[in-house]
Amino acid sequence: MSDASPVDQPTSPFAYVPYRLYWFARICSILALQMQIVATGWRIYDVSGSVMALGFVGLAEFLPSILLVLVTGHVADRFDRRRVINFCQGLEVTAMLVLWFALWDDNSAIWPAFIAVIILGTARAFEMPAAASLVPNLVPRAIFPRAVALNSTAWQGAAIVGPALGGLIYGLIGHWVFAVSAGLFAVAFTLVCFIRLAPRVRPEAVKKISLETLFAGFRFIWGKPIVLGAISMDLFAVLLGGATALLPVLAKDQFHAGPEMVGLLRASPSVGALATGLLLAFRPVRRRVGLTLYVSVAVFGICTIIFGSTASALVAGGALVVMGAVDMISVFIRQSLVQLETPDDMRGRVSAVSSLFIGASNQLGEFESGVTAHWWGASISVIVGGMGTLAIVALWCVLFPALRKVDRFPGAVERS
Repeated sequence: MSDASPVDQPTSPFAYVPYRLYWFARICSILALQMQIVATGWRIYDVSGSVMALGFVGLAEFLPSILLVLVTGHVADRFDRRRVINFCQGLEVTAMLVLWFALWDDNSAIWPAFIAVIILGTARAFEMPAAASLVPNLVPRAIFPRAVALNSTAWQGAAIVGPALGGLIYGLIGHWVFAVSAGLFAVAFTLVCFIRLAPRVRPEAVKKISLETLFAGFRFIWGKPIVLGAISMDLFAVLLGGATALLPVLAKDQFHAGPEMVGLLRASPSVGALATGLLLAFRPVRRRVGLTLYVSVAVFGICTIIFGSTASALVAGGALVVMGAVDMISVFIRQSLVQLETPDDMRGRVSAVSSLFIGASNQLGEFESGVTAHWWGASISVIVGGMGTLAIVALWCVLFPALRKVDRFPGAVERS
């Protein structure tokens, strides 16, 4: 997709057929993933009764990202990103089927479920950098921030429906929810197959695997303090402040509810994120980008403390809604900075490193939550995590002053 911006060029990403196909495929994938997360968490906790088991689910999904980070980005830059995404979606269908059979019987061992989660984590490790680096090829550069907002809106909209739907389907038909997830991944696979783009011209250096090309993403980010500060702050803030992995524990032991409550609470952050994403799609952040990022992460930490302190499911849900709203702002700013600062032939490797940070803040954060909840209890674990997020914001103000002073996105031209 050309970066040129003629006067008569459409300003909506939906005007471009490849982007529409990608967007709907993304919705199907996220629905499947979110349904799987709720069903897997509840099923494993219900069978094992162990919060540590929930933590190990997050660890099993995250490990492939860190072990394969040097390869996944190179694959996204060297091969057709659409075909990489297709292959990963095929693996995701396989993982759902393995989960379906692994958790079929209440008396069966749960270790095959962890193998399925590792397969899913491997697929996600390759898919995330390929998908993230594909988007700039689907729309012109001038409207890319709007595409980021719409992508995040797709994620959050499906994340609202997915957990609630996953909890509802699990309550009705149990482990058959994994078969439904497999079907959604198959639909996403089909939609991506229809995306048509002009062939990319890849530099010869990208085609050759070497230590230099494998570590290029790390070197690029290290040389861009603004990008490094943005993604590392997200890593540590959400690593400490993310507590959604403990929802099965809180719902069952504190709110005395079933999987339906887990689904509703899991969807709560996405309610705020969806509303914010729709707003950003039409009125994106244009000024004081860095300061807005810092404030958003700080509010996330404050709401995490409220979430861990309350005994009311209603107050907890409200705190999660606000957390989702400010997290959407953070995601919007971080993704726009990363993609607009990165040349196309480097986007796969840079996105792989960024995906590693995201995975660490989510899946590894789930492991951290499980371990600290085992030590201190779920409520104290969440409160301490929120306090840690606030400490990270304060520290990053000192370590990355250039990020705090960023006023506009580099090279993005937004038209009203």
